[in-house]
Formats: sequence, C-alpha cells, structure tokens
Amino acid sequence: MSHDHSSCCGGHGDHHGHADHNHPAEGHADLSGPPEAPILVEVTRGGMVESVHRGRACIVDSDGRVLAQWGDIQAPVYPRSAIKAIQAIPLVETGALDAYELGDQELALACSSHHGEIRHTRIAEAWIKRIGLTVGDYECGAHLPTDTETAHEMIRHGETPTAFHNNCSGKHAGFLTTALHKGEPTKGYVRFDHPVQQRILGVMEQMTGQDLSQAPWGVDGCAIPTIGIPLGAIAYAMARIGDPKDLPDSRAEAVARIRRAWRSHPHLIAGKDSFDTGMMQAAGGLVLVKGGAEGVGCAVLPKQGLGIALKIDDGTPRAREVALAALIRATKVLSDEQWRRAGQLINQPVTNRNGLEVGVVRPAEG
Repeated sequence: MSHDHSSCCGGHGDHHGHADHNHPAEGHADLSGPPEAPILVEVTRGGMVESVHRGRACIVDSDGRVLAQWGDIQAPVYPRSAIKAIQAIPLVETGALDAYELGDQELALACSSHHGEIRHTRIAEAWIKRIGLTVGDYECGAHLPTDTETAHEMIRHGETPTAFHNNCSGKHAGFLTTALHKGEPTKGYVRFDHPVQQRILGVMEQMTGQDLSQAPWGVDGCAIPTIGIPLGAIAYAMARIGDPKDLPDSRAEAVARIRRAWRSHPHLIAGKDSFDTGMMQAAGGLVLVKGGAEGVGCAVLPKQGLGIALKIDDGTPRAREVALAALIRATKVLSDEQWRRAGQLINQPVTNRNGLEVGVVRPAEG
C-alpha cells in the first residue's frame, strides 16, 4: 500500500473546545468516499486477483501530524463501534465507574463489541444487577451471539437471546451507569438529545478537535447516535488515547484507565477467533485495535503516540481486518516474532467447502 504524506491532521486545534478549521464541508453528504479511493486490499483465487476493496486510511501522531495517508481523509465517516473507547470516557471521568465499584473488566466490556460468549454475558448481567437495573432497562435490542458456537448452543436448548447478548451491551451498561450516577433519566438514554449522548458528543468534539454541531449523524445498529467525523480527526483522537499529553488531567487519567483495561482484557473486546482479540494478543499490549461496522477500523499505538483510522468503501469486514493489519505493520511497532504469531491476520486464507486453501485476502501492492 503506497501512501502520501501530509503536514497536519484534520482537527488539530483547540484541544479544550471547538476547532474552527477542517470542519466537514457544508452539505457534504456523500459517505461512500471519492471515486479515486485507492485499492487497499485484493482477493486472489488461484493465480488471479478476483476482487478488490477500495478505501481510505491514515496514521496520525498526537500532535495532529499525518504521517501517512491513503485517499481522502477529510470526508466524514460514521465511526460506528470503532470509537467505543471514546464513548467510555464519561463513565470514568464522571466518577460513575468508581461509585459503583466497577473495575477493568467492566471498563473493557464498555469498549467492546463482544461476541456474546458466556464470559461476556456474565459480566454484563452482574454489572446491571450491581447498579440496580434489569435487562429491561437496555435500549440496544437483542440478537443471537456472534460467536457461532454459543449461538448454536442456545438454539439447541431453545434459549432466546436478550440484550445481554447484544455486542454493545457493555457500552450500554456504561451509559446506564453514568445516567444513574448523574441523576439523569435512564429511559431514552439512546436519544441524541439525552444528557448521556450530549456528554459523549462533547467528549468527541474535544478528542477529535472538531466542531460537530453541524456534522451529519444517523442511528447506529444499537440505537445510539453515530456522528460523521473526518477520518483524519478520528485517527487523531486515537493518537491522543495513546498519548494524552495535552488533555486536561481528569481526561488524561480517564484515558489511561481505559487504555489499561483495553490492553489487559483482549478477550473481552471481541472474543475467540476474532481479529481484534487475535491482533492484540499477538501484539502483547503494543497495539490496541477496535473494529466497527461498515468497514471502519481504528488502532492505538501507546508507546509511539500514534493513531490509525481506516474506512473500507464497500464496508467489508474482511478488507478492514487485512488493511488494519497492514497499517499496523507499516508502523514497524511489532517484532518479526510477533508478526509470525499474527501472520494469518494480514494474509487471510480463502478456503473452499472442503477446507482447502484456494486463495488469499491480502494487502494490495503498489
């Protein structure tokens, strides 16, 4: 993947409020990306490239400098679940986490898109019970676990999934906890105008350095607002999670606690056989990763103070995973031994119904 360099990240400006520059263009509603978005990932079968995936990506440092970019990083994208670590900041910063004597496991689950394994749902159930609520207070909806084995087991036993199985149940438990701690209504906590969501919007503005008051927004799969933010500004926010040197003390402390929980519990962030968990296990804490729907992915490199953000134009998860692995490799943060453990994450085999490898999903060259 070849790249361009730039001197400044969209959104580097007033770190304690709105930024007036690099705001998404008024009326810019095309979220699909420009036609010239580069090919980031290719899929082979036999000796031929069968399919390609275009997208945009960037690597940004905590000073807002764009160290490398692929395509247009100023157009807004919906970050979806890739920014759950930012959405978790108020849970820590308001004192809600400590008030209910919650710890790193709950904080990791708040940052997760978990697969609904028993280790995930047990924490969610205990958390809701601890704050005196029930599963009926969730407003995220229910779906079968994304872990196939757990889903099949539930189907065999005639069990119906609940909101605890929703991959966003940890994030929503965090929203409910914060609302209770602040004396705010729990009903309607997913609405754009609810204090919980407005508080998160303010945090996102400060972390990304963007005025998001006129930004496009929609409703995420779990019913909360998702805000259109320039890709470069999302990467900048990730870099500041890695190196919060210019954040207010209370926010820097909250970010440090989130970073520790994210690093310490990779299995809670996603689950077995997942890209996010596998990459973080291979990286040994040197890289924190989080995928989102529609081909969005983010990574934090704490020691380097770098953030990575990418958007695959066609929204394909397989391309997001391979492209994110390639971007991490480009930073040279991991050793050859670590890449040996993560090898199948960057070159993912294509198999047929007999389980035979017939091709590969790989980073595009050139």
